[in-house]
Amino acid sequence: MTILHLPPHPHPALPTLWCLFNGEQLYLQDDALPGAPGQAHTAVRYIGHNDAANLYSAELIGPPPANWQAVSLRHAIYTLPADMSALLARAAQLHRFARSHRFCGVCASPLQPNRHDLGRQCPSCGELYYPRLSPAMMVLITRGRELLLARSPHFAPGMYSALAGFVEAGESLEACVHREAFEEVGVRIHNLRYAMSQSWPFPHSLMLAFVADYLDGDITPQAGEIEHAAWFDIDQLPGLPAARSIAHHLIHQHIRQLRQTN
Repeated sequence: MTILHLPPHPHPALPTLWCLFNGEQLYLQDDALPGAPGQAHTAVRYIGHNDAANLYSAELIGPPPANWQAVSLRHAIYTLPADMSALLARAAQLHRFARSHRFCGVCASPLQPNRHDLGRQCPSCGELYYPRLSPAMMVLITRGRELLLARSPHFAPGMYSALAGFVEAGESLEACVHREAFEEVGVRIHNLRYAMSQSWPFPHSLMLAFVADYLDGDITPQAGEIEHAAWFDIDQLPGLPAARSIAHHLIHQHIRQLRQTN
């Protein structure tokens, strides 16, 4: 796993890359992040670094250089090296926070940035705002060599994945996993264990993935949410999510562990 470093200043020995935004899009140069802003820009922010590069973000003013391509964040994450994904996720979430928190939601006064952290404070009423994170659980339900996989109506044709859903207010992660498993496919689970997590900036999710064993119940897809769900043997899997997704890693990690123990 690539480590995301968040010191207050860039690493002096690493090169610099730029994540340059235009609204919800950002710019690539020959399918890579530019090494310089290229022209007038504003809202410069140091994002952090991995072991390869420092990353800054900014908003471009005016048209980009002729050889730059405007792409979606999703396109950038799937195009750039995997070790840039965490930095891109952070840049996109901070960019969205700055754009969506210009005024206080309580009294409508212009917000001011905090000097000591990423928050914004209202000078009139004192209300504090911080970048939003929306915790979402994912669970891979297993039964021996079989995996319970499901597809949402908005998935690409033929693609199945583990179950997923957002945590409700006042709910623990564990309670969310049990609730979503029963709501989405009508089964109960046990032996729940944490597996991994991933920042998923669409727009501000934090995915927390678990593996659980099937306990009882017949598969009953939730109307409007689940188009189809079924048990699949690990040697006869359907189409799975793309390799950059936590679902892909979760499924393949479990299969590797299963084969090592059998």
